[in-house]
Amino acid sequence: MIALDPPFRRAALEDAPALADLVNFAGEGMPLYLWGKMAEPGESAWDVGRRRAARDEGSFSWRNAYVADAGGRAVACLIGYHIADPPEPIPADMPAMFRPLQELENAAPGTWYVNVLAVYPEHRGRGLGGKLLGLADQLAAAEGKRGLSVIVADENLGARRLYGRCGYVESGRRPMVKDGWENPSREWVLLTKRLAD
Repeated sequence: MIALDPPFRRAALEDAPALADLVNFAGEGMPLYLWGKMAEPGESAWDVGRRRAARDEGSFSWRNAYVADAGGRAVACLIGYHIADPPEPIPADMPAMFRPLQELENAAPGTWYVNVLAVYPEHRGRGLGGKLLGLADQLAAAEGKRGLSVIVADENLGARRLYGRCGYVESGRRPMVKDGWENPSREWVLLTKRLAD
């Protein structure tokens, strides 16, 4: 178990609404776009995101999240998991939008994957993202992983600078498949970091 010092803590079920916001920030609006497609009659895209964050299972669950707290509210989060070594084959029926992301994940076997790293805009510039990446290093090491990986959009220069400062290097690219999702980027970029032996 990793020791967490304030303002960092494990997420709680009550953080689900903030986690939905943060996941959407990290995904540059793609989560909200997808949640809208999943919404039942009378349900908003945000309702879907909050419901999914409140689940006990799944990669996007409050149980897998670490947050930075400010005034009793989650203002930043880290969600991640390990990529199998060797990775699972990509199913033939995987939607085209997700295939390039899965191909890049599979190109980083045995790493701890930073699935979500996000900070509310009004709390950016305070070092929370870098500290959460330091926590990711600790989690990866505790799980015996040889490195970390993350996928970012090519036009997300702020995120790419942060990861670069924290030791990540570009390891691959794939063209985006947008399927109606509006975003100025054209490619997904895989960044990886090797942990010291």
